Amino acid sequence: MHPATQAILQFFEYAHLPEHLQEVSRPFCELAQQMAAKLEGPELTVGLRKLLEAKDCCVRAAIDT
Repeated sequence: MHPATQAILQFFEYAHLPEHLQEVSRPFCELAQQMAAKLEGPELTVGLRKLLEAKDCCVRAAIDT
């Protein structure tokens, strides 16, 4: 696995979050890991970065509810 892919995957970890936020974050982590296992290249890194942005937005939305 490319170092850039490994570096971004760390930000999808969710065990440190409260349970209600883990429920929001978990599907993003699972998808990121699946894509990293199947794909490679610079577009994967960009895709994972955008997925991370989406995950962060959804977790923030869950904080507000």
